[in-house]
Amino acid sequence: MIIKSLELMNFRNYEFLDLKFSGGTNILYGDNAQGKTNVLEAIYLSATTKSHKGSKDRDIVSFGKEEAHIRAYLEKEGNEYKIDMHLRKNKSKGVAVDGQKLKKAAELLGLLNVVFFSPEDLSIIKNGPAERRRFVDMELCQLDNFYLYNLNHYNKIVNQRNKLLKDMYFNPQLKDTLNIWDSQLVSFGSKIIERRRVFINQLNEIIYGIHKKLSGDKEELVIHYEPDVEIENFEDTLKNSQEKDIKLKQTHVGPHRDDFSFIADNIDIRKFGSQGQQRTAALSLKLSEIELVKKITKDTPVLLLDDVLSELDSSRQNYLLNSIGDIQTIITCTGLDEFVNNRFEIDKVFKVVEGTIQE
Repeated sequence: MIIKSLELMNFRNYEFLDLKFSGGTNILYGDNAQGKTNVLEAIYLSATTKSHKGSKDRDIVSFGKEEAHIRAYLEKEGNEYKIDMHLRKNKSKGVAVDGQKLKKAAELLGLLNVVFFSPEDLSIIKNGPAERRRFVDMELCQLDNFYLYNLNHYNKIVNQRNKLLKDMYFNPQLKDTLNIWDSQLVSFGSKIIERRRVFINQLNEIIYGIHKKLSGDKEELVIHYEPDVEIENFEDTLKNSQEKDIKLKQTHVGPHRDDFSFIADNIDIRKFGSQGQQRTAALSLKLSEIELVKKITKDTPVLLLDDVLSELDSSRQNYLLNSIGDIQTIITCTGLDEFVNNRFEIDKVFKVVEGTIQE
């Protein structure tokens, strides 16, 4: 899988951009706040329909414009594809593949698989459970349309149930309808729990060896899935929580409260690991993500590295750079020193200055 070219119009600080990528390693370098990350954001949107920053479409469209356009040309398993995406300030986004409009933007997921790695990801281990859930969800949504379907429905049900809990404060008779939402919550939530468990098992098969090498054979890392509730107890636990939920007007049981722990030599490094241990585990996680995508899709993802090398020491830099030999990689950085010093092979270099890019 490679991205051959990317065209942007009225996207962030780019009035118009047309980039041709190499199938190997591409470097976008320049000072901060020039637009390097915006290119990666456009690629990530083309793969997942969402911004990695969580930005709304209206915030991505250039100031004073009503629409932004992304056009990505891909090559996958010998076939070529064109993704067209329109981001609108006041309407939902429109997406087409090879000129055919998609009914739902989510139908795009799985066509282009990307792994995005930024300095913020180095904190995924020590930060709150919401970020770890987001990591799992974004990867599974790219790999499994059935998971995406279940997650979308589950999130809607949680939101509707929470609205009902708030409305019950003014109209207690609505309690009679709570069981209808509860049964749906259990149905979709159980499928999410089941798939997350399989995903973590698959990750563990890969991360063990990677982390052992990264830590110099000093540590053995295992990810533990910590579901908020087990499938067999889900229905009863939700029912027992009804009074609490009504009082606090919020749903307190379900996979939207799951977490994942990272255990190195019997120590939970979320709480007790050093910053170095947490960063090494985060790097292991991202490298495992790449290998898992390869294994499941029988293809390579596109790797997006957003100024992450400057956050790693030389040994971790070298390990990362040596691990991506067969993958199309697009890297942003402020300078080229780390690549030159490491004699790392670069296929294309682009200089970014105030929304213009020169090859």
